[in-house]
Amino acid sequence: MLKRIANPEVGRAVANLAWLGIERVTQIGVAIVVSGLLARYFGPDAFGKWQYANTLLLVLAPLTWVCGAEILVPTIVQRSGAELGAVLGSAFALRFAVSVAALALTWAAIAAGALDPLVGAMLVGLALTLALREPFVGVVNAWLQSMTYSKPQLVASIAAALLKMALVWLLVRASVAPALFGWLWALEAALIAGALIAYYRAKHGGVLGWRIERPLVREFATTGTVFWLGLVCMYLFLKLDRLMLERYVTFAELGRYAAAQQLNENWITLALMLAQTIAPAFVYRVHDAAQLARNIRRLVGMTAALMISGALVLDLLAGFIIRKVFGSGFDSAVEIFRWAVWLSVPAGIEAISNLVVLKYQAKFVLLAKWVIALALAALVNLIAIERAGPHGALAGLAAGYLAAAAVNFYYIRLKLRP
Repeated sequence: MLKRIANPEVGRAVANLAWLGIERVTQIGVAIVVSGLLARYFGPDAFGKWQYANTLLLVLAPLTWVCGAEILVPTIVQRSGAELGAVLGSAFALRFAVSVAALALTWAAIAAGALDPLVGAMLVGLALTLALREPFVGVVNAWLQSMTYSKPQLVASIAAALLKMALVWLLVRASVAPALFGWLWALEAALIAGALIAYYRAKHGGVLGWRIERPLVREFATTGTVFWLGLVCMYLFLKLDRLMLERYVTFAELGRYAAAQQLNENWITLALMLAQTIAPAFVYRVHDAAQLARNIRRLVGMTAALMISGALVLDLLAGFIIRKVFGSGFDSAVEIFRWAVWLSVPAGIEAISNLVVLKYQAKFVLLAKWVIALALAALVNLIAIERAGPHGALAGLAAGYLAAAAVNFYYIRLKLRP
């Protein structure tokens, strides 16, 4: 074991994983603290509008994920050296063009009055991250991933997140208008982008050296389209509850629902870091079908036990957690949170079973799965939200997760059949 860790490649991978864990835990902690500060300062109504603006951003963001890491990283590895500038420059040009188009459409919709005035004002600053994260941060991060060395990006993200948290606290103390807080997210993205571009230049003699090659741009625009569409559908499914709930409830009710869901999503994210840790050893590096099937069964059982245990604890502590983080104005979020934490069970099972889909790069299965989950969730929401309000939205999420997991297990049964 010690000899394996002494191996430079293994040691770098372990260090990379450790930094990834630190960054994820930091981001979750910052998200909870910032949400608590804003919820107490804004109140339920304005906080609901803030959460809705963030929901719109998270639905728009996947549109900019053209030429994803699953395409760009292998290309960088294959065409390193003299061709690196052309690969990164072409990827940047494509991502920047798509991101600017998404930003322009978002700002145009805001200017046309398509959104609530405060939601639109908040989204103006938030949307600027679309033009900063994928073109700048995403491209340099793909280069770092190709070397299994994500530390510079992770350190920059940690520092920027902590600075954002401090600035949120200062702006709350200064009683700044809620509409201005979105610009802090743009500042965070700009700082990370600036740090990574500076790091890349420092490693390449002080020059960027990126150039655009049209054949590469065309290749990047078409390769990976199915995976990209699958990711778009997945993120739309994850935020569909809030998008549809907004049509039936007040922003104050939406704010309380979103507060509960944000805590729940942070719990799911923290728990599912397990999947990233165990995937290489127990799934990706296993080539025997029978052994892989056994591993998946064990991992699903372990994940279900972890999620059920965590959900039980969070259910019991729901009142304390909600009041401690968001304050007394969000008391009605307690019951929602108690139900929402149980979504972690199907979410965890889906994530573990999805590892086999990713292992075999089953892109059409991935797309079909999230299209089915999205359609089923939308149907359940249409029926249940009008009758049960926020609990109906939770039912839609549960139905979607179960459908996605069912597709995964059907694929596993076919792929790993003896």
